Amino acid sequence: MSKKVALLVGGWSAERQVSLTKGVEVAAALREGGYDVEVIDVQKDIGFLARSLTPKPDVVFNNLHGKGGEDGTIQAVLDILEIPYTHSSVLASSVGMDKPLCKRMAESFGVKVPHGVIAKIEEVLSGHVIAPPYVVKPPCEGSSVGVRLVMASDDPLSLEAESWAFGEEVMVEQYIPGRELTVAVLDGKAQAVTEIVSQTSFFDYEAKYHDDATQLILPAKIPEDVYNLALKNAEAVYNGIGCAGLARCDFRYDDSVSGAGGLYFLEINTQPGLTAASIGPSQVVYNGMSFVKLCSQLVETAKCHGQETQKEQQPRKASKPAAPKMAKQSA
Repeated sequence: MSKKVALLVGGWSAERQVSLTKGVEVAAALREGGYDVEVIDVQKDIGFLARSLTPKPDVVFNNLHGKGGEDGTIQAVLDILEIPYTHSSVLASSVGMDKPLCKRMAESFGVKVPHGVIAKIEEVLSGHVIAPPYVVKPPCEGSSVGVRLVMASDDPLSLEAESWAFGEEVMVEQYIPGRELTVAVLDGKAQAVTEIVSQTSFFDYEAKYHDDATQLILPAKIPEDVYNLALKNAEAVYNGIGCAGLARCDFRYDDSVSGAGGLYFLEINTQPGLTAASIGPSQVVYNGMSFVKLCSQLVETAKCHGQETQKEQQPRKASKPAAPKMAKQSA
């Protein structure tokens, strides 16, 4: 009898459409792999989700992206429901989504990151909070949603031209010139290094999902020491924050710097896009595993992270205490 897999798609983040679109390919791959798949379009309604997951499936395949889907929220619900799920735990997911926290942790693992600060949006709009060029990011979004590049000649007030809907705090980070690199990690093992060549000033949302001119060079044609360090650093971050399943680490490489000193870690995506042509899965496919097999492996390694089973929670029977030894009385 085939396993019943509930495939979560949609959600309520800015990346809802990405999840819906790519979920079609995930569903097809899972069915080809022999699984009984039910697709659930997730709404911001926990009661609806709980009803949709009753009776419980064998596994939840989490194909949600952005807030609510990869920040630990849905993972906590699934832990409570005691349903095994793909990808990372509550903790790893929340750390991965929180870019400032993830950067601090990466530094603690010996991974080089760009200088940056957290500032109020009013501060950013009133003047340069660090020397330009720099990148302005929402602290907790994915897929480059809301990211802007500010050059020395730019007016920070131009950010007002687009509504800022990502909270009062802004992450302002040193811009690293050079090349965009990314490394997928599957079950703790770095897969390869891809160079992303986009026609935009950086690999933004438009370049990721709508620009056919974006080129993916696999394997990246970079010096061997830089390539190997990217693999090493990706594994360090993935394992350090406790990821599971498939994740992807993004880097910038300033190739004007000699050696590997120009390599900087930017962020980790704990639930990267899943199609055979997506950047993360394409590295797995490059190493010889089919997309169908990848989706199957994610299902077979799914689990409830940090959640004890009912059996484990049962109190153990107390053993009968041994009779106390009596001291010999002197005559």
